[in-house]
Amino acid sequence: MGKTVKDGKVPDVKWDETPEAHDYPAALSYLSLITDGDTAAKLVARMRGATILHFKAKDILRAARLPLLEESNPHVASDLRKIASGESLSPILLVRGDLASDRRLQVADGYHRVCSCYHTDENIDIPCIVVPL
Repeated sequence: MGKTVKDGKVPDVKWDETPEAHDYPAALSYLSLITDGDTAAKLVARMRGATILHFKAKDILRAARLPLLEESNPHVASDLRKIASGESLSPILLVRGDLASDRRLQVADGYHRVCSCYHTDENIDIPCIVVPL
């Protein structure tokens, strides 16, 4: 794993306190591909009022069963530049998985941000909004 290092030091990742307004329509668009529109809309509505929780980048990727995107991915590279320049990132929007039914965690919005953070430090605590299905 390559760390984004400046002057021998891993940069701190700064976070917004709440997701950006455009994150919710992005989550709705994604969720509408994997569930019906009413369920997707209800999930996003619950996200808007949910409390922020923190999870490590490595654990989010494992629970979602998603591959780590390369640093060369344009969206990951863009987020890595934001991290290096001290810009804040938006929290991640998630739909909780279920161990009993083998349903994986869904990253409704923020996959690229999770990967960027992982490349910076896989143990970074990422602010997330998590809602159950």
